[in-house]
Amino acid sequence: MKPVLLVQGVKQVDEVPRLNELVDHAEIRFATSMEELQRQLPGADVMLGWNFRAASLRDAWSAARDLRWIHWAGAGVDAAMFDELVASDVQFTNARGVFDKPMAEWVLGMIISFAKRFPQTLVYQQRCEWNYRLSEMVAGKRALVVGVGSIGRAVGRLLGAVGMEVEAVGRSVRDGDPDFGHIHAIDELRDCLPRADYIVSITPLTEQTRGLFGADEFAAMNTRARFINIGRGALVVEEALLAALRDGAIAGAALDVFVEEPLPPQSPFWNAPNCLVSPHISGDFVEFETVMADQFIDNWKRFVSGQPLANVVDKRLGFVASAP
Repeated sequence: MKPVLLVQGVKQVDEVPRLNELVDHAEIRFATSMEELQRQLPGADVMLGWNFRAASLRDAWSAARDLRWIHWAGAGVDAAMFDELVASDVQFTNARGVFDKPMAEWVLGMIISFAKRFPQTLVYQQRCEWNYRLSEMVAGKRALVVGVGSIGRAVGRLLGAVGMEVEAVGRSVRDGDPDFGHIHAIDELRDCLPRADYIVSITPLTEQTRGLFGADEFAAMNTRARFINIGRGALVVEEALLAALRDGAIAGAALDVFVEEPLPPQSPFWNAPNCLVSPHISGDFVEFETVMADQFIDNWKRFVSGQPLANVVDKRLGFVASAP
């Protein structure tokens, strides 16, 4: 019997790179809605969650009685985590590693944009104004990376390579870390914030980190700080961030993620002072879907040959607890 693979988020084989390689080796099904998931899950051995934003699996879970493995095509897995799945024996893997370098580059790009005043340069150019101004140095500035998974580590390494002083906050305090040296515990966050010129939020979204950055945290930042969020929108109390931008409590923000996506046209973030908005693209690059498919195909080969899977998520924690 061929294993049954259910691909969530697409309608046909050619929507996922390299999936046609499995046509002769698996029964492939597709689902783009919760109702289709409910119909297609019975008998499915493996589910490929190609649409990492979709939260429909929770409502269809009662039909997943034969499922043995889920691969999620994203680094964050919060959309797919719920109590019944966590308690099950289903293995869960993710796309850890695919987005590390592009997201680190995006963060560096935002930092350089702020320091060299690129948004203002474009405005003056559009006005045909020759407006002399000074920029800031990036080297020597202090960055605080909140979240020390593979993406946070890539961010820390790249920022350190351009001469920034980098601190990190993780779940628990650690010394002798190969990338950060010392890692502060999450309960030390407010003590670390006043020292940072740039705060980068890339911790996984869990019940413990939801609303991690609220009014008290923004008040603890110094007024020259820029806040960068590439994790999840719900890590931030958005009303508190808007107030901090409006009142000048922080110098700016670069936001790639929001509680509501797509960001509605009426959202105040579009016109918030010194706020750069992008549509959840910090990790996406030309042909990134091919890289994700390569990762899944490699794990598929492991699955059918009985080998241990790569990038196994600790479902209780909501992320891969060790390097692949």
